Amino acid sequence: MNLPPKVTERAFARLAEINAEAGETRALRVAVEGGGCSGFQYDIRLDDPADDDLVIEGPGGQRVLVDPVSLPFLANATIDYVEELIGARFVVDNPNATSSCGCGTSFSI
Repeated sequence: MNLPPKVTERAFARLAEINAEAGETRALRVAVEGGGCSGFQYDIRLDDPADDDLVIEGPGGQRVLVDPVSLPFLANATIDYVEELIGARFVVDNPNATSSCGCGTSFSI
């Protein structure tokens, strides 16, 4: 059974911080595009919802958007925010990916 992606509390909290700093509430779009060193890559950015987006609502009105083309690639995935020595970023833990690049921004299925 394919379930929509989950979003961690940490990811919603960071999105809330970004929106508070910007003084506006934007949604976080997580999309899959062709390209990258492994065949597909994630496109993670602030955006406004489209009519056909899956909207994942979080605390305080925070929203994560997934377009219908990307949704099958992100089934059962987890969207998180991590802080590491190399930097802080939103990441996707994708059980559909059979391999990924070292930086975690591209993958293959």
